[in-house]
Amino acid sequence: MLQAATLDFLTQLSAHNNREWFEKNKASYEAAKADFEALVSKLLPALVPIEPMLKEQQAKDCIHRIYRDVRFSKDKSPYKTNMGAVFSKGGRKFEGAAYYLHIESGGKSFAGGGMWMPQPAVLKKLRQEIDYNTDEFKGIVEGKAFKKMFQAMHSGEPLKKVPAGYDADHPAAEYLKFKSFTVGHNLSDKDLCSKGIAAHIEKIYSTMAPFVDFLNRSMD
Repeated sequence: MLQAATLDFLTQLSAHNNREWFEKNKASYEAAKADFEALVSKLLPALVPIEPMLKEQQAKDCIHRIYRDVRFSKDKSPYKTNMGAVFSKGGRKFEGAAYYLHIESGGKSFAGGGMWMPQPAVLKKLRQEIDYNTDEFKGIVEGKAFKKMFQAMHSGEPLKKVPAGYDADHPAAEYLKFKSFTVGHNLSDKDLCSKGIAAHIEKIYSTMAPFVDFLNRSMD
């Protein structure tokens, strides 16, 4: 479980996103960081049956830095107002499908995953995999448990027409238009501070596992 103080720190950071405030509250940041690392450390061994390569990873391999790269952004706020971790066979910089944990106060947290805006070559392979194994893919994303856990799949900015090389009446036509394949399950602040949060997140990822495996298979 997360401590309420961790969410309170993120709330305060959102209201005072500047270096002066951050330095004055560095101790609160360090406590929040340690709290989040403890949750990630607890999740890692439980996720090994889903992704065996996580056995070789530590929390530091999964967690994103709180410092923003503002070099090419109009928003010069120096800090992220959330904490995030990526669970994948390649660590947080893996370009394939992964599991993601996003912690942000005010009911904006979620556990999700998939593949967000893959490179054109990867997207082409993914569409081909869906074409070759349409029934399997639809069986996963249209399955009762999957749809109950994840209300909708995020597609990025989908194409208006089926991509070249595929028939307009293809049984997976709508999915072939997608540019992203991600899902998420909302986590309330109350959820995060409950004793059962780790088990809840594990269940979310277990439901998501066939989806992530399918996406990554396209890259093999």
